[in-house]
Amino acid sequence: MDFILNGVQFFVSLGPAVMLPIVIFIVGLILGQSAGKALRSGISIGIGFIGIGLVISLMLDNLAPAAQAMSANFGISMNLIDVGWPGMSPITWASQIALVAIPVAIAVNILMLALKLTRVVNIDIWNIWHFTFTGAIVNIATGSYVLGIVAVAIHAAYAFKMGDWFIPVTEDYFGLEGIAIPHGSTSWFGPVAVPINWLLDRIPVIKDIDINLTHIEKVMGHFGDPSVMGGIMGVIIGILAGYDIRGILTLGIQMAAVIVLMPQVVKHIMNGLLPISEVAKAKLQKRFAHSNFYIGLDCALLLGDPAVVTASLLFIPLTILIAAIVPGNQILPFGDLPTIGFFIAMAVGVHKGNLFRTVISGSVIMFMTIWIANQTIALQTTLAAHGGMLKNGASQIAALDQGGAPITYILEQAMNLTDLKGFLIIGIFYVFCLVFTYFWHKKEMAKLAE
Repeated sequence: MDFILNGVQFFVSLGPAVMLPIVIFIVGLILGQSAGKALRSGISIGIGFIGIGLVISLMLDNLAPAAQAMSANFGISMNLIDVGWPGMSPITWASQIALVAIPVAIAVNILMLALKLTRVVNIDIWNIWHFTFTGAIVNIATGSYVLGIVAVAIHAAYAFKMGDWFIPVTEDYFGLEGIAIPHGSTSWFGPVAVPINWLLDRIPVIKDIDINLTHIEKVMGHFGDPSVMGGIMGVIIGILAGYDIRGILTLGIQMAAVIVLMPQVVKHIMNGLLPISEVAKAKLQKRFAHSNFYIGLDCALLLGDPAVVTASLLFIPLTILIAAIVPGNQILPFGDLPTIGFFIAMAVGVHKGNLFRTVISGSVIMFMTIWIANQTIALQTTLAAHGGMLKNGASQIAALDQGGAPITYILEQAMNLTDLKGFLIIGIFYVFCLVFTYFWHKKEMAKLAE
């Protein structure tokens, strides 16, 4: 048992930049691709993820200190720093649930495909860590390993359905034909944007406000170019952080680089995935006539959209301000700030690139994320302690990514109720969003069929 666990932990410890190319290479061979083509696809994906890592590191190394400086300048005091998904994912893979999470998630996917409950064929093994986190938290909260495994299965099934429901957005807005995004904060928070978009459509004057990059560029000319907008936002963040002229201008250029480089590195992932996706769809549709399958992949693909990157930069100062008004908040957003786009990417697609609407729904999303993450601090800390990951004398640890996920919070509270009021408020609101999204999905799929 220890040998298997160590093997699983070693494999996932390779990280997505190494792990996913290996998975893609093996999948390509299984699907009948030549070794050369499969290897080329895998390496292209690895290059893309290395590129994303470099861009995220650029943001983390420069934006995180700016965020802390902003907090200090505005007198925002929070005693616990968000470690982000880079900190929480290895903690999760070190948990006891990690041993069974991958086979459980794969089994759920196969069962749902066989019963025609999903069209998502998930090949993104790395992001099963999200399901694993939910299972680990439930295991800690209830003391039951079985309930932890049940939570993994429920979260997996939920994620695959989110991949199905948002196909109209991934295909129509993002242009990712044959691809679904069933993972991460992108899939948890997509449903929040749908009823908000419906409501904004019915408010006079507000419904006509459409601020997107195309309109901005038409009105502002070269000043509306995404790279220029990124530079301007970097300068604004630098000013709010109290930097000197050199620091302000440097941050501006760095953020301009981020907004240009992110779509470029995502192209490498797409170049690796599309051949695999096409072969997989052809094989599956030949084997299962009259079925239309979608390949489930990492939400990092959505960061290739300039509107998502622009919204990400907007939400760096906004998230700090939102954190300051969340009741009882102890967490200073930090580790997840560079990847804030994961939280709001699907909202950008639902709003068709309208940044005005994205700011509204994204603010609701980030408020909810920060509030939930605070409710699970003790459980996240215990998870880190069990994995031997509490370092530098830290007494508590927390992350917004997954730690602030409504699906994790609802499942944990449903199996071990400790906060009836919070459970009812979050549960009722989120279930309403899910029901609303279900009917929206039906309507949008009918449009695609036409």
